[in-house]
Amino acid sequence: MKTWKVNLIVLWFGQFLVNSGMTMITPFLSLYLARDLGVVGEHEIGIWAGFIFAANFLTSFLFQPLWGKLSDKYGRKIMLLRSGFGMAIVIALMGFAQNPWQLLLLRLLNGTISGFNPAAVALISGTTPKDRMGFAMGISQSGQVAGTILGPLIGGLLADAVGFRPIFYITGGLIFAASMLAMFLVREKFDRKEAAKLPEQSVLSGLKELNKSPQLPALFAVTFLLQFAMISPMSLLPLYVQKLHGSDVNVAFWAGLVGAVTGLSNMAMSPILGKLSDRVGSHKVLTFSLIGTGLMLIPQAFVQTVWQLIIVRFMMGVFMGGLLPSVNALIRSYTPDSMISRAFSFNTSTLALGNMLGAVIGGFMAGFIGIEGLFIVSGGLLLLNMVWVRLKLYKKPPLMRES
Repeated sequence: MKTWKVNLIVLWFGQFLVNSGMTMITPFLSLYLARDLGVVGEHEIGIWAGFIFAANFLTSFLFQPLWGKLSDKYGRKIMLLRSGFGMAIVIALMGFAQNPWQLLLLRLLNGTISGFNPAAVALISGTTPKDRMGFAMGISQSGQVAGTILGPLIGGLLADAVGFRPIFYITGGLIFAASMLAMFLVREKFDRKEAAKLPEQSVLSGLKELNKSPQLPALFAVTFLLQFAMISPMSLLPLYVQKLHGSDVNVAFWAGLVGAVTGLSNMAMSPILGKLSDRVGSHKVLTFSLIGTGLMLIPQAFVQTVWQLIIVRFMMGVFMGGLLPSVNALIRSYTPDSMISRAFSFNTSTLALGNMLGAVIGGFMAGFIGIEGLFIVSGGLLLLNMVWVRLKLYKKPPLMRES
């Protein structure tokens, strides 16, 4: 089997496990705090759960550019293994936490050493032929989305079967196994001697250098706004579902279905739209996907039944399937080879920032405009972003390279 295909298969598995491990604690975090870590009172549990869940995204946002810089200097594979083995150990240690402070510190540490996804994307992009880049980015994205969707489900099932603490040991073990597979099976094309000849740059200098390409800030904005649009209404979505359903019966099931259906259609369409982008161009698929996602967000403010909401969110996931694979393929096209890991790391930072600000600003805005207003504002922002992206992408042709 060709090297790029082996890399894609192994790293899909790794990204699935890493993303599921990051989200697996979602269903039982509050119960873990109450039953095992001694937190008492609904208010206290809510505060700790919020801080512990957000901690991972905070340090991930801050440290991703640093790992990207080191990846461009020392190689993508070594940074991927650093992250994989490091996260395996830290997640396993979460099962030994005795109080919420220890769990919070471990979540902060986990975000600090994370970086598996951008390193995997950089590795895949560095070994994939350019005429298969969209397809490979789509497959890679489906692994991330699958892990994010199925992580909470797996976590909930395991919590009932084996209890809370063993889940951390199991997750750590699986990520360790995925890292071992990557160590022995993944191959990269990286000349460390050539990389050492390049002038040393700080993280901020690297960002300034990347921003000289006018397309990259617009592409980073796609990632940020997409995450903001997805996360901002999430805390209020169960209440919105309850309002549409008109009853308390099976609200948790309907809310879970509404939340999952977008990810399922996204996961299914990412490889298809990625392959399409290889034929018609990533810029066209990105434009089409931004328009579709923006237009599917707005009707969610006007639906009258839960089934209408499910259908619209399913269609939104279809269009979303073309966003991040196209963004990653275009980042690869517009970025110099010597800075590719930094570009993907900055993109991952904007994703983490979208997760954080989506939760904070979304909750604040909802107090004034409601969840309906959030849908309309988010859709409008993505449509404006489409205009910006289109203007920048057609400014000059991408840098074409042989992989």
